[in-house]
Amino acid sequence: MEFVKPTIEYAELAPLLIVLGGACLGVAVEAFLPRSLRRTVQLVLTTVVLLAAFATTIWVATDLAEVAGGAARGLLTAEGTIVVDGPTVFLWGLVLLLSLGGVALFAERRIEGGVSAFAGQAAALPGTEAEREASTRGWEHTEVYPLLLFAVGGMMLFLASNDLLTMFVALEVLSLPLYLLTGLARRRRLLSQEAALKYFLLGAFSSGFFLYGAALVYGFAGSMQFSAIAEAVRNDTENQALLLVGMGLLAVGLLFKVGAAPFQGWTPDVYQGAPTAVTAFMSAATKVAAFGALLRLFYVAFGSDRWSWQPMMWAVAILTMVVGAVVAVSQTDVKRMLAYSSVAHTGFILTGVLGVQGAGELADGQITSLQAVLFYLAAYGVATLGAFAVVTLVRDSNGEATHFDRWAGLGRRSPWLAGAFGLYLLSMAGIPLTAGFVGKWAVFTVALSAGAWPVVLTAIASSIVAIFFYVRYIRIMFFTEPHAGTPAGEVASVTTPSLLTSATIAAGVLATVVIGVVPGPVLDLAARAGDFIR
Repeated sequence: MEFVKPTIEYAELAPLLIVLGGACLGVAVEAFLPRSLRRTVQLVLTTVVLLAAFATTIWVATDLAEVAGGAARGLLTAEGTIVVDGPTVFLWGLVLLLSLGGVALFAERRIEGGVSAFAGQAAALPGTEAEREASTRGWEHTEVYPLLLFAVGGMMLFLASNDLLTMFVALEVLSLPLYLLTGLARRRRLLSQEAALKYFLLGAFSSGFFLYGAALVYGFAGSMQFSAIAEAVRNDTENQALLLVGMGLLAVGLLFKVGAAPFQGWTPDVYQGAPTAVTAFMSAATKVAAFGALLRLFYVAFGSDRWSWQPMMWAVAILTMVVGAVVAVSQTDVKRMLAYSSVAHTGFILTGVLGVQGAGELADGQITSLQAVLFYLAAYGVATLGAFAVVTLVRDSNGEATHFDRWAGLGRRSPWLAGAFGLYLLSMAGIPLTAGFVGKWAVFTVALSAGAWPVVLTAIASSIVAIFFYVRYIRIMFFTEPHAGTPAGEVASVTTPSLLTSATIAAGVLATVVIGVVPGPVLDLAARAGDFIR
């Protein structure tokens, strides 16, 4: 038997390799540098790695060759297990940009009185002498930076995976660091640890569903690669039960990561309990990566059998939008409100996923479902990252003031910050001249063209409900005063942040307005990304 050496296109995989290599260097920094130097070195290393990966992504994007037919650009690499095509590099760039914002929030120290938002010693039990000693000495977990890089590397591999086994490995690489980061909050340690445990247990269950589904699909197709699965779906009329069950179990694993109902139970608890910087990074970047993987799996591997999975997605999208919008109305904690808002937006994005049509069914100039979803992910990612960045700055004597009563009169005490938060909320609500409006218009249009009008009607109704709880916060900030007799320590104020957090919020505001007023460049960029390589 002759051994054939594998061929790996290192140049096209350079962005992914840079991130994972930087994560390994970060681990070495933790092992060999003294504690006093680690934070500065880790921050510089992480920033340089992400910038280098982003620059390399742009270089890779400009050098992608067209494949047969001209609808897609790119190539299969790593023996067909990873695909670097137009949608891959678009989503890579988006994940890296959002991750840079996450690093800026991770590095913030001014708002906590000179220390970071992360625990000084995660292994110390809350309330013990060990925890007090770590807090007194100002210790912090600088391991959060390599953990972030490992999560980013897993996200980039996840959305570029071209077979089920690689996708599962990537799912674990991106998930395990997030489980750890969720439990590292300096304040409210028990709540943070509880959130991390819930996230880990539910995530382990979802991974088990995904792996079992991959085994069943392998039994149906005889291969893990998406192209072989697609060929089997087109030609094999037997074992349909095996295919449908496997497809459903794979969907459970991916729908858990995007936070779709009925698998959204972890979302509010994790968003509330995790350090808010982690919540901001996770809510934006993870959703981009998970939807990238979901789109590739269902459009490439199961695309020819979309009549089987679309009814399931119809039900999931409708349930997700209704649950997210209705439950968010009753939330009095801003982080939980944004969590259920995230659930509702997952349903809106699934509405765009349902808009898939054959090439011959598209009218001239009509945007594709992939183009609409890519744009929505960009608009939503920017808004949610900026919104959570604002939440980190609104504080009282106990730390972050997340109860909505504490936000009363914030617009008068800090009009610029309240205005930025209001703009993010208006974008999430889909108000015209914001990026969110164009995103909703795009996904609703493609879904309506594909005949999913019941889903679109539900989406419109859910958007109307969502306007209530978004506008309620704007009313509280600008048109409500704190209750008379409220102690001064319980009135929320805005802590002056460092340049890093300020730049993140300002960049988000600028992107939300520019993309909303002039959406053409981003839509064109998504269009030039082309289709998935099949």
